[in-house]
Amino acid sequence: MNTEFLSRWLSPLGLDAAQSSLTSQVFLVVLAVVIANFVISRVLKRLIAGARKTAVLWDDAALEALERPLRLLLWLVGIAFAADMVGQHTDAPIFDAVDPVRKIGVIALIAWALTRLIANTEQAIIARGETLGKPADISTVSAIGKLLRVTVIITTVLIALQSLGFSISGVLAFGGVGGIAVGFAAKDLLANFFGALMVYLDRPFSIGDWIRSPDKDIEGTVEEIGWRLTRIRRFDKRPLYVPNAIFTQISVENPSRMTHRRIYETLGIRYDDLDKMQAITDDVRQMLIDHPDIASEQTMIVHFNAFNASSLDFFVYTFTHTTQWVEFHRVKQDVLLQVARIIEEHGAQIAFPTRTLHLPDGVRISTAQELERAAQPVDNAG
Repeated sequence: MNTEFLSRWLSPLGLDAAQSSLTSQVFLVVLAVVIANFVISRVLKRLIAGARKTAVLWDDAALEALERPLRLLLWLVGIAFAADMVGQHTDAPIFDAVDPVRKIGVIALIAWALTRLIANTEQAIIARGETLGKPADISTVSAIGKLLRVTVIITTVLIALQSLGFSISGVLAFGGVGGIAVGFAAKDLLANFFGALMVYLDRPFSIGDWIRSPDKDIEGTVEEIGWRLTRIRRFDKRPLYVPNAIFTQISVENPSRMTHRRIYETLGIRYDDLDKMQAITDDVRQMLIDHPDIASEQTMIVHFNAFNASSLDFFVYTFTHTTQWVEFHRVKQDVLLQVARIIEEHGAQIAFPTRTLHLPDGVRISTAQELERAAQPVDNAG
């Protein structure tokens, strides 16, 4: 950058050649901003690196949030200062906008820094919980973060309007009247908003939970709880978007919060093995008590249950320690195979559908061979 070039750039704004020293002042301001930006950037990087090594939650979140807004603030202040210097030597109307732009810019940068601080703190709380083995409730943290960001944005808009000369009381009064009209026009949107609020407050489910509803065809893993919609990933991997107002009208089951999973199976042996039923049920019960994956302190029932059409039924009712779906089925398979072995060890057999046909005395059933011979043609030759 040279003085002659800056003088040629400033001349259309009403500055003559005698005032070319102003270009040097503008150049110095810009140079000072560049140097200050470089120094602050290096200092912040060192501070951030040191803050990440500490156990304090807020320091690194605050420093990372301030880095980019602070650097832009330096440029805003420097350019506005240089523009003020030029504006003192010219009557160009463009320089009348310097002060409002500077005010709005400072307000916007402060709001940006605050929203970045909220987002960084939100991530830090979640990460800290995972590190300490005490996971934070992601839904609650996300809800508080969203509320704080909305508060910052609304406050920023009101302060910006006031700095531009608008009456805040008038804006609020207009918002009150307009809010009634908007409320009638967007009642479904408001219902979804308050539905989300109820989900955040009551916490029937959180992100990552498997939920289902007996009232609606809703089942899957919760991926996101928004202000209007909740995204659920179905087990076939299709996304399901549910308006939050629905959750105020239906029952929701949350299998992810089960303490145990239940095994409830009915098995049958032959009528010929009735005398072995007591020993079989006793051994099955003992097997469940000794099984490392069965919660023997929970309700456990192994009893002869019913005379069925083709079998003598007993049922197995017990609970597993695990609630994980795949692991539960591994445990259930092991239990059923051991039950089958116990039945076999007692010389009994698992029953399958059979039918016994009783015939009166003197009734004879022909065999297949006899029926086949009877169907052959008779040779009458000779």
